[in-house]
This record gives sequence, structure tokens and C-alpha cells, in this order.
Amino acid sequence: MNRISVHVDGTTYEDEVEPRLLLVHYLRDRLGLTATSSGCDTGNCGACTVDLDGASVKSCSVLAVQADGGEVTTVQGLARDGEWHPLQRSFHEHHALQCGYCTPGMIMAARDLLRHNPEPGPEEVRRALKGNLCRCTGYQNIVKAVLAAAAGQKAPAEPATRGDEACT
Repeated sequence: MNRISVHVDGTTYEDEVEPRLLLVHYLRDRLGLTATSSGCDTGNCGACTVDLDGASVKSCSVLAVQADGGEVTTVQGLARDGEWHPLQRSFHEHHALQCGYCTPGMIMAARDLLRHNPEPGPEEVRRALKGNLCRCTGYQNIVKAVLAAAAGQKAPAEPATRGDEACT
């Protein structure tokens, strides 16, 4: 067992963990932060994306011991004082989810993009999210939501219609 100290979503946790415990399982099973999805455990789907020391990482490819002394932000840690983060709000307003399983990872990857490029174009958004898979949507509303959040747009998008990609 290894002793770790990790600052997660504003709270410091000190725990004894198995050296092989993945960060995603530490967050979900030990800390109860279940909004971070555990999709593939291979780094392919991106559902488990979190920030570790200011960098976007797939938490299924990071050991909990590697986060020792670090700062982790999950999608649950984005809201402040009961207010959603602009990306969370934008995903909701632009219907950028269907089942919601990939949404936390999409939001965290989009947050990383906007941190480095606050005014991306549609192709830059698509490129930044290419490591995050969604099996329900056609990605169009996800891209719209990220662009709207980048623009600081507050008004809800028009509702999707049958003609929209994947009816999202």
C-alpha cells in the first residue's frame, strides 16, 4: 500500500492505496465522485477525462499514486456556489448530450481546449475532442455547445429538429 495526498475538487484527501489502483477508480470508488465515468479502462473513449495539475488526462491511464501531491479537478468540481460552469450550462442549453455517459469527459476536454485556445473554430473543437467518443449524438450539438461557451453565449439554442444531425 502507498500513502497518497491528493487535492480533489477543493478538498485534500489522504489515503492508503494499492500501487496499481487507477485514478478513475480512486475517484469513483473511494471518493464517490461518480460523475467521472469509467468507460473503457484503456484510454480510448475519454469518458474519464479529468484535470491533473492543470492538464487534461484520461484518469483510466493514470495511477492514483501518480496523482500524489497533485491537484485533480473533476466535472463535479467545476460548479461554484451552486452555479454550473459555463460549459456545463452550454451543454445543457444546446442539447449536447443524449445518454450523458460521455458528457463529463467531453466537458473536461473542452475546458482544456478553451484554457489553451479561448476562441476556437469548429474544426479546432472537433480536433480537441477527437479522443472522446460519443455513441449517441452526431457531435454537432457538442461542437455548438463548446463554441457557444467560448463566445460567452448565454441564450439557449433553438431546439433540435428531426433534420439535425443524429436528432441531438
